[in-house]
Amino acid sequence: MRKRVAVLGSTGSIGCQALEVIQCHSADYKVEVLTARKNKDLLIKQALQFVPGHVVISEESLYTEVRDALAGFPISVHAGNQALEEIATLESVNIVLVAMVGFAGLLPTISAIKSEKALALANKETLVVAGELITKYAQQHGVTIVPVDSEHSAIFQCLTGEQQNLPEKIFLTASGGPFRGKKRHELESVTRKEALKHPNWSMGEKITIDSATLMNKGLEVIEAHWLFNLLPQQIEVIVHPQSVIHSMVQFKDGSIKAQMGLPDMRLPIQYALTYPLRLESSFPRFSFMDFPKLTFEKPDLSLFRNLELAYNALEKGGNMPCIMNAANEMVVDAFLNDRVRFLDIPEIIERVMESLPLMKKPSLEDLLQSDSEARAFTQRLLRGGDGLKI
Repeated sequence: MRKRVAVLGSTGSIGCQALEVIQCHSADYKVEVLTARKNKDLLIKQALQFVPGHVVISEESLYTEVRDALAGFPISVHAGNQALEEIATLESVNIVLVAMVGFAGLLPTISAIKSEKALALANKETLVVAGELITKYAQQHGVTIVPVDSEHSAIFQCLTGEQQNLPEKIFLTASGGPFRGKKRHELESVTRKEALKHPNWSMGEKITIDSATLMNKGLEVIEAHWLFNLLPQQIEVIVHPQSVIHSMVQFKDGSIKAQMGLPDMRLPIQYALTYPLRLESSFPRFSFMDFPKLTFEKPDLSLFRNLELAYNALEKGGNMPCIMNAANEMVVDAFLNDRVRFLDIPEIIERVMESLPLMKKPSLEDLLQSDSEARAFTQRLLRGGDGLKI
């Protein structure tokens, strides 16, 4: 019997690649749910191709247009954020792939876990914001969180079969982004277009900017803390420009396992959907002759301060990662709309983190409130309030 997949965030980069994977394995998997925030045209196109049982458009004002475009097909059309939470609980769904970007993925992920669905998680912000709650819910409901991020998928794969051997340390690799090796004066006039030119990966705009600032790697540090139950000092970030070694695990005997492959997100997506099996694929194969030299270096924390801010947020714990994430989402959006400079991004995030109160044991309601307050405060800073000049 084919497994039925809910792809939450199907119009984004991960969602589109997930549909490629599912199409290649149509004998084993079927798309049951597709969702989008407001990219109605692509959502409609995907729905006409895959004919899922359900479609959700988060932006309610677009509901009528999507519904009318799919009239005559056996597809139920829904709208709004509440529908996203409910759609993850459908009995007809076996696997939920959370490919949504940002804080918006939190509540649908919780719904999927509480409904005891197999969970493929590409939304790192969920664990950044509410890692303690998410891991508790997963344990209570017997759900294994299979990560989709290439780095965490690599760690997950390296630890498979090592249940009796706890990792001493892990290495999260980073490409370094488009500005690796640059000096501060070279980043003062960085444009949106320049920041979106990632050297190795094809990703959505938000995650591409996060990669350029190294915030993406900072979010991954926090995500790894919760996924693999590691202390901050057990997680080391190293810059690996070739993006061939996706991450590594060091064990107490000193041996290191590495997971390698071409920088192709379809590989970890397929692994997450098919786990614990490995299905055949026609993806390009890696050749060592194409990569005669693999190099490594330390990240420049003095220039790319977002990585250090993420470690600080993890050390403080509580709602601080939530505050940091909210500020980052707001500031990245402002940068993409030419409202702030590239070097302003860590300055504003740090200001928000210093200004809002720390809660050591936040509930889900506390985290929702912290997110809202952090966004409001960041918006004031972006408008020039609270004495910050940008």
